[in-house]
Amino acid sequence: MQKVFGVIIVMVCVVGGFLMSGGNIASFWQPGEIIIILGSGLGAMVLANPRPVLKEMFRQFKSCMQKDEYTDEYQRQLLILLYELLELVQSGGLKVLDEHIEEPHNSSLFQRYPLILRDEALITFISDNFRLMAMGKINAHELEGILEQELVAMEENLLQPSRSLQRTAEAMPGFGICAAVLGIIITMQSIDGSIAIIGVKVAAALVGTFLGVFFCYCLMDPVSNAMEQRTKNLLSVLECVRTVLVNHAAGKPTLLAVDAGRKMLPMASKPTFATLDGWVAEMMGEE
Repeated sequence: MQKVFGVIIVMVCVVGGFLMSGGNIASFWQPGEIIIILGSGLGAMVLANPRPVLKEMFRQFKSCMQKDEYTDEYQRQLLILLYELLELVQSGGLKVLDEHIEEPHNSSLFQRYPLILRDEALITFISDNFRLMAMGKINAHELEGILEQELVAMEENLLQPSRSLQRTAEAMPGFGICAAVLGIIITMQSIDGSIAIIGVKVAAALVGTFLGVFFCYCLMDPVSNAMEQRTKNLLSVLECVRTVLVNHAAGKPTLLAVDAGRKMLPMASKPTFATLDGWVAEMMGEE
């Protein structure tokens, strides 16, 4: 909702300022210019990126337009889920987790944490790495190296869509110039016409330059930045899981291992240790 509100502010200020200066809103309606600019941008994006990147870009764009999912409740469910998983390992060994990590969506444990369960990237990361720990003895140093390499690869893949969108945004003023030049060519074909007709055609050509700059700096570049921030929040959550697993492998008590992961969460929603301790006490009381 906040992103939609931002778009509304941009549109109201740009269009409102134009109208207050005596402009005519109908001047913006130049279908040919719009098709040239947006079509060129879309075509360049399709040409430059493989299908998985385009699909991930669309998914991240939809996610940005929705309500922020990394709330206090999300952090609570994540930390308590990790606490419960580690407590199961402490009491029954890694093999006891098989029924939960093999099919998380059918697990009674994971189903108690619906916000985490619908985050496929996070669920896969948790399941795969608990499964890795269950396959054989691995020390904390080895586990840290493996997970660090995995997160580096995931960061590169997850940030690729926002970077690709940003590069396309940077090209939009150029596409706007292309549309404007084509508009001037059309104007030159009517050079023997009246001044009024030539003025209208020149104005239409200049709209192309405006739209290219507008799409770049007012829409696409802010959206790519929002996508990048959303991805970095996800990476912080994955870093939290990595830190918890490494500290557990190093022999730290469950609460201390989970607290080490807590410190990796985004600052805006990171709970305090006292809050985490209260969540654990509440969970133990319910059991």
